[in-house]
Amino acid sequence: MKTIKYLLLTIILLLTSCEKIDKDCPDCILKQTREFIKGQHCDEGASVSEWIFQGEHVFMFSDGTCGADFGATVLDQYCEYVGNLGGFTGALTINGIDFYQNAKKIKTIWKQD
Repeated sequence: MKTIKYLLLTIILLLTSCEKIDKDCPDCILKQTREFIKGQHCDEGASVSEWIFQGEHVFMFSDGTCGADFGATVLDQYCEYVGNLGGFTGALTINGIDFYQNAKKIKTIWKQD
């Protein structure tokens, strides 16, 4: 009987914790977002967002606010590494160009509640 209760509780939790992911993005970004969510260490502040940078759609995976040296990884639409921002060094540039001064945010794909 306990097994059935735990099974039902697990099913209910899975059904009620639906993803709030904007699925209008490349498949590899959707997959990376799901993996990113599973590996979260912070309780708040993590997000995935879409930007235009150097004429390309890029996706920023921000680690959240629980660590002073956490940053953000930027991938292109094919999930190829573009660069890192923030982190221990406080990096603001990718390819020698200030990201925040030259990028335009398009939308949020996922944001931690």
